[in-house]
Amino acid sequence: MTKRPRNYRVYLPIAFALVLISGIILGFLLQSNTSPHRGVSFLTGSRPVYNTIDEIIHYVENNYVDSVNQDHLETDALKGMMNDLDPHSEYITSAEYNALNDPLLGHFGGIGISFRIENDTIMVINPIPGGPSEEVGLMAGDRIVKVNDTLVAGVHVTNNIAMHKLKGKKGTKVKVTIYRRGVPKLLHFTIIRGTIPTYSLDIAYMVNKQLGYIKLNKFSATTYEEFDHAVRKLKKEGMKKLILDLRGNPGGYLNAAIRVADEFLPKGKIIVFTKGLHRPKTVAYSTSKGQLKHTDVAILINEGTASAAEIVTGALQDNDIGVVIGRRSFGKGLVQEQMRLPDGSALRLTVARYYTPTGRCIQKPYKKDDFKAYYAEAYHRYLDGEMQHPDSIKFNTSLKFTTPDGKVVYGGGGIMPDIYVPLATDTIHSFYNILANKGLIYQFAFEYTDNHRMQLRKFRKFKSFDKGFNMSNNEYRRLVAYAKSKGITESPRKVKLSEDKIKILFKAYVGRNVLNEKGFYPIYHQIDPIFKKAVQVMDKRHVDD
Repeated sequence: MTKRPRNYRVYLPIAFALVLISGIILGFLLQSNTSPHRGVSFLTGSRPVYNTIDEIIHYVENNYVDSVNQDHLETDALKGMMNDLDPHSEYITSAEYNALNDPLLGHFGGIGISFRIENDTIMVINPIPGGPSEEVGLMAGDRIVKVNDTLVAGVHVTNNIAMHKLKGKKGTKVKVTIYRRGVPKLLHFTIIRGTIPTYSLDIAYMVNKQLGYIKLNKFSATTYEEFDHAVRKLKKEGMKKLILDLRGNPGGYLNAAIRVADEFLPKGKIIVFTKGLHRPKTVAYSTSKGQLKHTDVAILINEGTASAAEIVTGALQDNDIGVVIGRRSFGKGLVQEQMRLPDGSALRLTVARYYTPTGRCIQKPYKKDDFKAYYAEAYHRYLDGEMQHPDSIKFNTSLKFTTPDGKVVYGGGGIMPDIYVPLATDTIHSFYNILANKGLIYQFAFEYTDNHRMQLRKFRKFKSFDKGFNMSNNEYRRLVAYAKSKGITESPRKVKLSEDKIKILFKAYVGRNVLNEKGFYPIYHQIDPIFKKAVQVMDKRHVDD
């Protein structure tokens, strides 16, 4: 009998070796393709291998009626190749690389601000505390007019353009010209870029004396350390139960998901296993290190919960740990490896599928010639009624699995929560729904913050903000008039019925503008149906002291 490995780490040397071998082979191929005999590679001895793609690109470049860009042809060819594989294999150009990878690294080089494009201008929402921008004096509400003497206001600037101009290597300088309300002249700053952290944990706070809350927005290189720090902090504050919010979490690193799941499991339990045609079965087992083994947990998921976030959810659900609450997750069960290429581009290739402890693969179906339909599937859940009625979901009975405690779970299309909470579409709060969905409450709150920054600066802590700030009746009437100016009218009765919810969401948005996420979530949770259901469920669950 083959002895099972104690945990996934024993396979790391093999994985590194595979990556190294792949790199050597790729380097050899690239070297071969730069030889004078374009279109011919030499793999074994003197036997030539005809390279059709390379030959065609070479022929087009030298014979086409108009000039062509060889790099564009190669990029289109590679992206087309990926389209014949699966929705998650992709070729990443060197220009795209940093934008796609920086969020997972946990840091990047930049000036340290959160911003948004408002009226075709880069507006500073908040400088990161202790970051380069705060150190030189940038303030919330500042408008960036120029970057390195290049005008960026009123020229149809985009988020990508703004990030490209403001990000850069640590230690490099960037000049910004600022318009600040109340200051007659433009202000000029020279900022030395620094290492800016990107956090995967939005907030961790105590809901009540026993119940803690943690929200993870992705699984990056720093996720486990952030999670570990938050757990230790909450346990010191008395946490005995936890709500782990993975809604809208698109995933990230497999190893980060394994380490987070490990915190909840006793030693020797399967967390996840992977296998592919060219990859042997690899199993990740839980260790004895978990500090949450005796902490009851509710995992919150929705249609935006994917990949690594589904690994954590599946690991706990299949091992009968805690309770999963929300709506059916996205359904991504494919594992990618990334290979960096010499020109700065990269290839993310699906090399395996992952399976939850009961053996189910939760990858939803896809057609190789219709990836648009694959990503639009979540939208069709609205049309099919799933968001309101879970009984409209059709499960493939051939993909039925059973957990150790006898709970039935299904593969083949995301993870179904233990407790389903439908999307709120009640007609009672129709005015709220319209304004929230169109982003008008968000926009009105942003403009309010921008016009009242001096008054709002007195709120340094959440408690003082929560106690000292509320939307006035006069501001609510102004919001109703603002909505009317945008073509949205409703009966006085429905405007009144939605008032309380709108005021709470407005306050949450202003709180975010002033105090970032710690000013948003504790207020928004008052009208968050999935969160409220989780609190209700967890309050009834017994705690073992």
